[in-house]
Amino acid sequence: MAETHQDEPAPRDEMRIDVELVRQLAAVLDETQLTEIEVEDGERRVRVARAVTVAAPLPASYAPPVMAPAPAAPAPSAPLLADTAAPAAGAVKSPMVGTVYLSPEPGAAPFVAAGQKVAAGDTLLIIEAMKVMNPIAAPRAGTVTAVLVDNGLPVEFDQPLIVIE
Repeated sequence: MAETHQDEPAPRDEMRIDVELVRQLAAVLDETQLTEIEVEDGERRVRVARAVTVAAPLPASYAPPVMAPAPAAPAPSAPLLADTAAPAAGAVKSPMVGTVYLSPEPGAAPFVAAGQKVAAGDTLLIIEAMKVMNPIAAPRAGTVTAVLVDNGLPVEFDQPLIVIE
């Protein structure tokens, strides 16, 4: 007969891991480019996270640059609204709600610009969500044809950010 120590739980108390659920959550992370996801079902809670590699080091605290007041005439933003209303087929969409930053730090050159060639995995921009900087990578190689968002402004889930053709 096997002895049970007080520090060791009885075999019936062992945690059962749903490997398929973990695989599905990992697939969601890959599809959405999120860094972690957590689900809860009754007393069971599963958290899946992954490490993120960033080409350029990010500052510990990233404050958006001070923006000048918007001009009274909405004419410059009219083409932007037309582009976001009917996104191109090659649009990279936001995987989360947050604040978008086009460069690694204030005053630095943007990660990408219209006309620039990118490789799959290149950082396109950063979305800050809940004080976490989330780099958004190019899903495929191509040429950036349009940047549809402005630095330091909020973005919504599934909002077109950049067009790569």
